[in-house]
Amino acid sequence: MARNTACLTALFVVLWWSSAPAAETYKFDGRWQTTVSCAAARDALGYAFRFVSEVRNGHLHGVRGTEGAPSSLVLDGTIAADGSAKLYASGRTGSKEYVPGRDTPRGTEYGYNIDAHFHGAAGTGTRIEGRPCSYAFVRE
Repeated sequence: MARNTACLTALFVVLWWSSAPAAETYKFDGRWQTTVSCAAARDALGYAFRFVSEVRNGHLHGVRGTEGAPSSLVLDGTIAADGSAKLYASGRTGSKEYVPGRDTPRGTEYGYNIDAHFHGAAGTGTRIEGRPCSYAFVRE
């Protein structure tokens, strides 16, 4: 009986340890200055802007402007313990001078994926689809 109890206790400890989040998972938690820079594309002007993103429990969330309003951007995704991140940007277009094609009405929804990597107090990212854009992250 004591042997079974010891085995069950050991099994419980192993299962608990393997399911508990590692401290490394949350090492990027905190506030991050986020800069988006998009090069001129086709007939659209280039632009750059900055906003604050928050990372909690390994999840990044940032909002530029008023969510759902023209010229807004929402950034979401998860940062792995190794610093790799898959992020998604969604928002609504602003002035047509900054939108490729220029026939897209102000306030049109858009979205795209970002491959990013964080290391220490900095991070970088690249837009995957659409016009060339880069992301820079600096911990506050």
